[in-house]
Amino acid sequence: MAEKEGNGEGNGEVVLEDVAAGAIRYLLLISPDDTVAEVEKKIIEAFGVFDHECSKTVDAREIGSIVRSLGCFPTEAELHELLAQVEEAAAEEEPTGCIHLEKFLPVMTKLLLDKSYRPIPADVLLHAFEALDENKCGYITKEELVKYLTEEGEPFTQEEMEDMLTTALDPETNTICYRDYVSRMIDETKNLPL
Repeated sequence: MAEKEGNGEGNGEVVLEDVAAGAIRYLLLISPDDTVAEVEKKIIEAFGVFDHECSKTVDAREIGSIVRSLGCFPTEAELHELLAQVEEAAAEEEPTGCIHLEKFLPVMTKLLLDKSYRPIPADVLLHAFEALDENKCGYITKEELVKYLTEEGEPFTQEEMEDMLTTALDPETNTICYRDYVSRMIDETKNLPL
């Protein structure tokens, strides 16, 4: 992938692959049928990607990346508010610069279920797909999409990949016409209960 912005290592900069993966993951994230347990599972999986020491903690600077990987598009002020809520939940502990999963999970679950953050706008979703479309032909092949979403940035799980292909892939051409797909998915998310 040729187009990158920043290095994405917890410094507030954005890597285009992560935005693309987060944007695409947003389209799959929360359906009206998801239970609290399913939403929590998705949060735990996203948190785990950034828990490099498998200690159920992440550097506080990674929270923005985690939230974006869950398909949310919070402002910096909203991220600061999220951190304040998590730190409030951990008030009895010494500040360490790390966020514990047990404190993050209930706060993030409520924010996702309440749809507190604006979703990624359609133009950002399109830009993410366009960045993956190196030939600028308006579609991405199944092979290209699988490669990008399993080998670059934050990898999709097998279940996420299957969900994505089931909803996005045109079975006749074996491609994803991403403008149609984004339009269709944005229309569907407008119908989700708020």
